[in-house]
Amino acid sequence: MSKQNYDSIQVLLHWLVAILIFAAFGLAWTMDDMPLSPAKFKIISWHKWAGITVLGLVAIRLIWLKLKGAPPADPGLPAWQSKLSAGVHHLLYLLMFAMPLSGWLMSSAKGFPVVYLGLWKLPDLVAKNEGLSDTLKNSHELFATALLILIGLHIAAALKHHFIDKDTILARMIPFLRKK
Repeated sequence: MSKQNYDSIQVLLHWLVAILIFAAFGLAWTMDDMPLSPAKFKIISWHKWAGITVLGLVAIRLIWLKLKGAPPADPGLPAWQSKLSAGVHHLLYLLMFAMPLSGWLMSSAKGFPVVYLGLWKLPDLVAKNEGLSDTLKNSHELFATALLILIGLHIAAALKHHFIDKDTILARMIPFLRKK
């Protein structure tokens, strides 16, 4: 990795996770409006697959980040922005784990197994428990709201850096924006 940019694996993992998170939200909003049917169960399965894939890819991202590191903060960035950026990134990672994990826990507590890609039944993380499943559902929805807010802040900050500050922050994750 160059000193100022993420490497190609980090960029790929970032965008794969982003696409899967948006897909999971789209599937969630779609299934919420559907009557109980085989089609709804298919959408629920796809939502679970997206979530479990996010969980795995985020784990890989963190391992890769630990091995390769991240570019240093832009030296021209005010200290408060640098701290805010680090805080938002830490919360994003936390929520990218908490969201799929709470969904998996909720599914287990409801007594509905997670069968990844329709092939592998993942272990139930807790025994069936309707009260716990309600609590986990509320947690999952709270995490979703928090994640959407943080994603919005993340995108807004990236666009601000690119279009207003005209710095290279966004180019770290979008290679074709990098100056040759």
